[in-house]
Amino acid sequence: MSSGDGAGVQFATGRGRDYPAIRQFTVFLENRIGQLLEVIRRFEGTKVRIVAVSISDAGECAFARFLLSHPEEGREILERAGLAIVESDLIGVDLPDGCDALLRICTALLQAEVNIIQAYPLLVRPRGRAAVALMVDNIEMGQETLANKGFSMITEADLQEPLPE
Repeated sequence: MSSGDGAGVQFATGRGRDYPAIRQFTVFLENRIGQLLEVIRRFEGTKVRIVAVSISDAGECAFARFLLSHPEEGREILERAGLAIVESDLIGVDLPDGCDALLRICTALLQAEVNIIQAYPLLVRPRGRAAVALMVDNIEMGQETLANKGFSMITEADLQEPLPE
């Protein structure tokens, strides 16, 4: 589902929002060998795929941020494991062809005075295109701005595309 071709398109999510955000799960881990592997193994044998990951070291602990193909099921897996998690909404954006796609995204958000807090690439290519996940300080304004500039947004449904055979 794409919103890049019209800002008048309305979205309704199960969480009462009217924009196509994608959910990020931040998992707090002890900063020791094997902790990340333990989390990743939790998804083994399930339909949940990790579609993006970012790791930040904070001395005694680490923050692993995940975008998951099936966020509801992924949250259940993380909660059953007893992990401390925080859920956040991000914007997923298809990168259009051309060498200046990130420049155009950053410029559009700057012009709208929307600050980018986090950014990282997706490991999958929804709709066959490179894509990024962005946490911004005003998600509604960020979504609207990028849609008005012709960018296509990625929804959670796009992350559930089956793996190629």
